[in-house]
Amino acid sequence: MARPAVSTPAAPLTSEENARAEAVLGRLQLLVTRKLDGLLQGDYAGLLPGPGTEAGESREYRPGDDVRRMDWPVTARTTLPHVRQTVADRELETWLAVDLSASLDFGTARWLKRDLVIAAATAIAHLTVRGGNRIGAVVGTGSGVPGRDLTGSWWRRKAATVPDPHAASPVVRLPARPGRKEAQGLLRAIARTRIRPGRTDLGALIDMLNRPPRRRGVAVVISDFLAPVESWARPVRKLGVRHDVLAIEVVDPRELELPDVGVLTLADPESGFLHEVQTSDPKLRQRYAEAAGEQRAAIARTLRAAGAAHLRLRTDTDWLLDMVRFVAAQRHARTRGTTR
Repeated sequence: MARPAVSTPAAPLTSEENARAEAVLGRLQLLVTRKLDGLLQGDYAGLLPGPGTEAGESREYRPGDDVRRMDWPVTARTTLPHVRQTVADRELETWLAVDLSASLDFGTARWLKRDLVIAAATAIAHLTVRGGNRIGAVVGTGSGVPGRDLTGSWWRRKAATVPDPHAASPVVRLPARPGRKEAQGLLRAIARTRIRPGRTDLGALIDMLNRPPRRRGVAVVISDFLAPVESWARPVRKLGVRHDVLAIEVVDPRELELPDVGVLTLADPESGFLHEVQTSDPKLRQRYAEAAGEQRAAIARTLRAAGAAHLRLRTDTDWLLDMVRFVAAQRHARTRGTTR
């Protein structure tokens, strides 16, 4: 699989686009700070929290404790059962693989899908950047060339197949650094990334988190996962061997079902193709819903087989409440010693 080049962020946004990015980011940070700080207090605020790996003090066994943490030497000395407490590693390294393909620049409800991507990244940064923890990211967008051959005049086909030598790379690597100020800069860089035509090679983007090899940490993949499953399934499995993997799937309701609005003209944001659909046909809407359901089920099965935690955020629901419930469920599952 060819790996895309790494470069600096794409061309600067206009002042209007910058203002919108700053406004969205500021509003999201305020929401995250208010709600997550109040609902997810704890000794360790990692997104996939666990009991830790460093040995701590021992205490007497209580019903419900994990017997795998029994401290047998202390139990033998005191003749009372004791368990060994563990301390969470304070130097967690979190990496984000952020997909900003053209398909993310879409939304028919309360949010655009790209806004949810930025929202998810903001929440993750808030949850993980504490106590010297580091966070970095690789951000992928389209290559600037439509993903499929265009029909039309000769000059249009030629322009679509000849890459622009002055165009920025479709992938931006933001190094992992500690501190809230650095995390703010990372989020700002993500929010200001210009979405271009074409599709990100999601498999190659995820594989960038595998190279170079890093210490065990948290890897978060944020995407709509509309790329063919076989193109990214193996990199996700490989990533899960060493890291705790969280896959955040961003979905718009129109990707799951079509409304009955008569003739609807649809535009493929990645190729520019236009297609007219007669949505008044109930059989067509049923086939569309069934195909969309099968696609999402295949995504969920692949992520589950890779051992990744799976969070689905929709543009028509309260994404922050969904994230709070997810993190709370992860805490509960880890405390009880169950798998996610």
